[in-house]
Amino acid sequence: MLLGYTTGVFDLFHTGHVNFLKAAKNFCDRLVVGVTTDELAKEEKNKTPIISLENRMAVLSACKYVDLAIPHNNSDKILVWNKLKFDVLIIGDDWYNSESYNYFEEQLKEKGVKVIYIPYTEGISASSIQERVLQNKGF
Repeated sequence: MLLGYTTGVFDLFHTGHVNFLKAAKNFCDRLVVGVTTDELAKEEKNKTPIISLENRMAVLSACKYVDLAIPHNNSDKILVWNKLKFDVLIIGDDWYNSESYNYFEEQLKEKGVKVIYIPYTEGISASSIQERVLQNKGF
């Protein structure tokens, strides 16, 4: 039984999120999703999610590709691995070859964890949805 782990803010849940989670689930038997807390989102992305953590977790818990949604309040994937002992870390390809993920990849490889990068869906993001709403445009 392969345990997969991924994280994200998952604000304004959209088809890009669904595509990502569906692809992630293909690499594991059980998928745990760390939902980024408001505090960590503010620290890492310099913006606070529109949807509350509780509501984002409820939406993810209802998604058929997600086996468990948990709060994600620390960007150190090694600390998370120490708690969950996941077999596969699945992340967006925008992190590929980044300094932080090169480090995590190296550290997790020693633990037998495979890191998989999944392409994001082009043309949709929580930021683009928010922008369109502010401009009062439809989809």
